[in-house]
Amino acid sequence: MGMILAFVAMTVPDVAMAEQRACIAAPEAEAMTLVAMPDILRETGRVCAARLPANSLIRGNGALIAKYESAAEMAWPAARAAIVKLSDPAIDTLLQSDYARPLLTSLLVPFIVGRIGLEDCGVIDRLVTQLAPLPPRNMASVVVTALQYLKSERARGRQVAVPDLPLCPNGTR
Repeated sequence: MGMILAFVAMTVPDVAMAEQRACIAAPEAEAMTLVAMPDILRETGRVCAARLPANSLIRGNGALIAKYESAAEMAWPAARAAIVKLSDPAIDTLLQSDYARPLLTSLLVPFIVGRIGLEDCGVIDRLVTQLAPLPPRNMASVVVTALQYLKSERARGRQVAVPDLPLCPNGTR
């Protein structure tokens, strides 16, 4: 279970520019997750290609990635609003460019996927295969719920790797 939660923790990037008091609610974090998922899946497939069988979902299943690309497109406005909320309202104009989303994901995905150990590729492949039937929104919800759990474990003093995504405590925005 620890390796699975570590993978989930890697799927949502740190937000280094976040204000200390600003936080995002679970639906906003889910939107950010959805926007990053197609590129995370692609890059994970590239990193793990030598470790996985040719029929692995992670190795470039076009239908799976297309499902997430569609969800990413629909989630972008909410994700953009969350990024603005965590940074500066002036950035909103920049994020409305057609180049903003690909630029953000191209910068963040190598950082996220670069943390995947090759020994974890099999577990990641099984996890993706098990979750693939879920709608993308549900997959994003699983990721965010796991992040909330990991953050609560870290708050209890346990040593867990979790991105410093500023999730609001339940019930607050």
